[in-house]
Amino acid sequence: MTVVETATSTADSRGGHPTVASRAKEWAVKAPDQLAMRGKDFGIWHEFTWEETWDMVADVAHGLMALGVDVGDRVSVHSEDRAEWVIMDLATVAVRGINVGLYPTNPHAEVEYTLNDCGAKIHYAEDQEQIDKVLDQPRDAFPTVEKIIYSEPRGVRGGYTDDRLLYWDDFVAMGKEHRAANPGALDARMAAAEADDVMTLVYTSGTTGPPKGAMLTNANAEFAIDVIIHAEGRTPDGKPPSHKDQALTYLPLCHVAERVFSTWSLVGAGVVLNYAESPEAVFANLREIQPTLFFAVPRIWEKLHAGIVIRGADASRSKKLILSQAMKAADRIGKARAANGGKWTPGTKAVYLFFNFLVFRAMKERIGMRRVRYAGTGAAPIAPEVIEFFMGIGLDIYELYGMTENSAIATANFQGRVKVGTVGEPYPQVGKDGLRIDPTTGEIQCNHAGVFKGYWGKPEKTAETFTEDGWLMTGDVGEWVDDTHIRIVDRIKHIIITAGGKNISPSEIENTLKVSPFINEAMIIGDRRKYLTALIGIELDTVGNWALKKNLSYTTYRDLTEKPEVLALIQKEVDRTNEKFARVEGIKKFSLLPKELDHEDGEMTATMKLKRSAMEDLFGDLVESMY
Repeated sequence: MTVVETATSTADSRGGHPTVASRAKEWAVKAPDQLAMRGKDFGIWHEFTWEETWDMVADVAHGLMALGVDVGDRVSVHSEDRAEWVIMDLATVAVRGINVGLYPTNPHAEVEYTLNDCGAKIHYAEDQEQIDKVLDQPRDAFPTVEKIIYSEPRGVRGGYTDDRLLYWDDFVAMGKEHRAANPGALDARMAAAEADDVMTLVYTSGTTGPPKGAMLTNANAEFAIDVIIHAEGRTPDGKPPSHKDQALTYLPLCHVAERVFSTWSLVGAGVVLNYAESPEAVFANLREIQPTLFFAVPRIWEKLHAGIVIRGADASRSKKLILSQAMKAADRIGKARAANGGKWTPGTKAVYLFFNFLVFRAMKERIGMRRVRYAGTGAAPIAPEVIEFFMGIGLDIYELYGMTENSAIATANFQGRVKVGTVGEPYPQVGKDGLRIDPTTGEIQCNHAGVFKGYWGKPEKTAETFTEDGWLMTGDVGEWVDDTHIRIVDRIKHIIITAGGKNISPSEIENTLKVSPFINEAMIIGDRRKYLTALIGIELDTVGNWALKKNLSYTTYRDLTEKPEVLALIQKEVDRTNEKFARVEGIKKFSLLPKELDHEDGEMTATMKLKRSAMEDLFGDLVESMY
């Protein structure tokens, strides 16, 4: 078996700018027997080598050409994470098409909007659920969609007659025929690739209006891959990601962060991708795979933290005593390391080794983190207490920062230079030449090779996103810490100005609330009002478990939130939060949400961000009752 540490960034042998597809082909040539990815089917993990992976990419690419996909045509993918998602992505780039990802949770209206906004020609819909989001509407509702490819035949084959439907196996067979008849067609298409080719449209979450398709180019992806591979010092051992690393792919692949940590890490560094069976199976898959690299949005880290706390409460008396001491030790270690740039001292190391033998090792094994050598978090703010806790048990989480429009590349915390509460320092490839803070507004702005080409079909929106001198406006307010690291204050549009004229960042208060294992979501309200209030969503599992222990019976989520005892429980968590902030930043009143928030109900985006204006409208009665 031939092994290479990273795929080179040279162009295809016949010319053309390097792409994620040409990198995949290089792996197949240089390390054909090396493992590329694994997927689970009916309880059995199936492995794909680089040779097998590229063979599938080539067949699918020829299948797309057989269906008439030309340069610049859009190919959309609506699916959970699976091998076909990445294969379609790479194949689309190989034929110089444009990949467009949709979130699995996108409701009918958002599917219609996205496919029509981008003008998708070929649409991959994983199964009957996703197919129905197209076929439930008249054919002319999707005027550009010519074919709908699907992988899961259950409920589809024999039951649907739409001539646009094409089963995956039949599609691949079509590609094999085209490949045999046109052996040089794919090489010729790849050889013509240009740096400025748009290779994907990543749709924004749409918190303040319809989503916009951010155009990322081959050059943008190459820059991101270069940062991934060569950002030395990111891991405790100082080694960059490689073919020896295992990653769990579970966040939506249409999100730029997952694309960076999955597809681009796969083709850039050879990281082995393991596809989660489903969103519900993520934590079980983590325990099974024990990945070496793991990226998670704050909500995942919060749930892991809450799970540890709750399991500790359910332990036997003797175990509870040991765990109590271990948790106190983790708190001390985490705070000490946070104050020391993340570095160990002889004292913290000695305490850690003792409790690692007793508790921490088994704890990390149970949550699937025993082998993790690099863990990252981003896409939303995270409470410092959560990072410090994991630091204390020997699991370093490095907060980083980026956005769709800069290919998720801006800043990161580095080993030995961690400043908890910041999103780190600019990557070496970015530097202060490529990142600045506007002295007037405090907005973080970027100007580097990862900055996107603009919004698809929306030149006026693109123009609004750049300054007069060409810098990308992120919409985030930040400040320098020690002139090296950046602390995010909040989104500009989220800053609350009270009736008394006080500027308040709601996210910091919300994140502190969500450290509680009993709180799932929190939204601070108070713009132009006399005091702050909060809409709070409880964590059903943990609050339900607490209620059962208190012999409190309940029937539904809403019923549970109406219990006086639950209100008193959350009041304690609110009081705990208020102690950490100035009086003007204290929460005077709160209301518990009567339901779990949901993307399809319009309360959250597909990336699980609150739609604040929609929340105030939907729960307006609750808000007004607090004033």
